[in-house]
Amino acid sequence: MSDTPNMPAQAGAPAAAGNGSPKRKKILLTIAAIFILAGIGWGLYWFMYSRFYEETENAYVQGNVVQVTSQVAGTVTRIMADDTDIVKGGQQLISLDTADAEVAITQAEAQLAQTVREVRTLYASQAQSQANLRLRESELARVEDDLKRRKDLAGSGAVSAEEIRHAELAVKTAQAAVAAAREQLASGRALTEGTTPAEHPNVQRAAARLQEVMLAKARSTLYAPVGGEIAKRNAQVGQRITPGTPLMAIVPLDQLWVDANLKEAQLRHVRIGQPVKLVADLYGSKVEYDGKVAGLAAGTGSAFALLPAQNATGNWIKVVQRVPVRITLDPKQLQEHPLRVGLSMTVEIDVHDQSGEIIGSKSSHRTATSEDGVLKAAPAFLNSIDALAKSRSAAIIAANLK
Repeated sequence: MSDTPNMPAQAGAPAAAGNGSPKRKKILLTIAAIFILAGIGWGLYWFMYSRFYEETENAYVQGNVVQVTSQVAGTVTRIMADDTDIVKGGQQLISLDTADAEVAITQAEAQLAQTVREVRTLYASQAQSQANLRLRESELARVEDDLKRRKDLAGSGAVSAEEIRHAELAVKTAQAAVAAAREQLASGRALTEGTTPAEHPNVQRAAARLQEVMLAKARSTLYAPVGGEIAKRNAQVGQRITPGTPLMAIVPLDQLWVDANLKEAQLRHVRIGQPVKLVADLYGSKVEYDGKVAGLAAGTGSAFALLPAQNATGNWIKVVQRVPVRITLDPKQLQEHPLRVGLSMTVEIDVHDQSGEIIGSKSSHRTATSEDGVLKAAPAFLNSIDALAKSRSAAIIAANLK
């Protein structure tokens, strides 16, 4: 009797379950349809768009870091540029103390004057040697005549045999003196023949030494080899430096590029000249750069590492390698939105056109060369120092040849 009231409730349970089953199926079908449509959409997106683009966020701005070093030793007396300063090619950066260079110039001038006088003495000795040769030849002629007369008188007994022997000995002595005089004259001619006192090698060597020390003095002022922004200033006033000491660096901000580190599989369709879209984290997605693939590196990043991986037998684990791809930037866009070396970039390479080269036949990007500042003007600078040194040398030579 007590179980009778529970019968309707138990009978209604299957009915409730039956009523919820179609609703659950509908939800599951809806979810499945969403996933299927999403998969189809992703497939269409990949087929129509994504497969023609290679993307990576493993990309960084690179550039030339031009070191400013001294070619001469000296003490820093003045620094005219500091970190973050923008300089032009040929602008003065650092001055060194010129006291040592001025002393060296004075010594070189004195040495040149002394050399000219020594060469003058050398040329004057030639005339003396010629006169000495004529004297010895005349002495030889005299003793030969004396010997001849004594031999003519020997038959009559007027001249003894001993006198004849003395005369013969005098002739031999005179002949030796003539030979010595001729050798002395030839030796002097070897040092002076075919040249003038002003063009003598000894004089030219002393003049070159003067030019060298004058050039060293001119190099006591350091100029910017290229235009750009100063970075890593190491020089300090009063610092004693040696040739080759890094004093500061200059980064030409108009000569930047991007190295995108792509996975091996991503390089399959990458070719030189393909267009690239780039976004810098510095400016965000509102600023987009246009670039081109300039070339692919000759090896992976790990191959040129300081300590490359050694995959010996027994401990080998495959690791996906990345190859740096160099991308050039539009100079106008780079000027409007300057970048800095080391900034992160997002890169998207359009690989629709695969007709380009994998290995380039020539350089496709600018580097810091003689077209970028004082390096182009360096020959003119050296010519001016050379002309000044030659002028001063000529004046010293002329003054000491009088």
